[in-house]
Order: sequence, then structure tokens, then C-alpha cells
Amino acid sequence: MRLLAVGLGLLLVAGCAGESVALPVEAIVIDTHRGPAKFRVEIANDVESQERGLMYRRELAPNAGMLFDFGRPRFVAFWMKNTYIPLDMLFVRADGTISSVEPNAVPLSTQTIPSHEPIIAVIELNGGRAHDLDIEPGDRVHAAMFGPRGH
Repeated sequence: MRLLAVGLGLLLVAGCAGESVALPVEAIVIDTHRGPAKFRVEIANDVESQERGLMYRRELAPNAGMLFDFGRPRFVAFWMKNTYIPLDMLFVRADGTISSVEPNAVPLSTQTIPSHEPIIAVIELNGGRAHDLDIEPGDRVHAAMFGPRGH
């Protein structure tokens, strides 16, 4: 009986591997030269949610994404292991300006995608959204972590 219980427990854990844990959601705005681009992003601000990111997701709403808040500027590197949808990665400085954009990261790739300078956040969007909305380095992100709008 004990082996059966352990086996069932392992099946339950395996079945949950693809499920995501509910994270806080925040509205953010990115100022582009074409005007404001608005998104609703999940906030990944702890090690567990940052390690999981958007892994195992099969879809992402057009104006949805994930904001990784690292709390202080640092060099970071991302990969697409276990991530099934292409993503744009926006690397964001502590002042809220975009440092660099990595477009259309390849699903399931283990190639690292590094920041080119210390950054405090990364925003992941559907692949191609940065291009479609003309989001570029230097554009400003307005989110709670950067303080009141306009700073």
C-alpha cells in the first residue's frame, strides 16, 4: 500500500508540473515614439516565480506578459528551456528605460540571452510585439516598481 501511495503522489506532482501558480498582476505602460503601449503583466519577484517564468505556457494574450523584478540592478541571463511560445525580452534599467530588446527568443532553446549591462527588470511579451509596437531601447516603462508616473 505504501508503494501505491508514493506512486500516486508522484503522479500528482507530475500532473501539476505544467500548471502555473497565480502571481500578482499589474498594468504597465511603455512610452514609445508611436504612443503608449499598455500591458497586463504577471509580477515575478521571488526566486521560484523567476525560475519558472513563462515555462510550460501554450499561449499568452496579446497584451499580456511577465515582469521579472530583481530588486536591484544586476547582470542577468535568460533561456527558453521548457518555454513553448516565442518571446520578446525587454531588459530594463533601474530608471525604467529599456536597455535592450531581444526579439523572438526561440522556444525550447537553452542558449543564454544575457543583459548587456546591469538591469533591474526584464519584461517578457509575445514574440514580435516589440516590433509591432515599435518598442525600442531608450523607451520608458511605467510600472509600480519604478515609482509614480513621470519619474
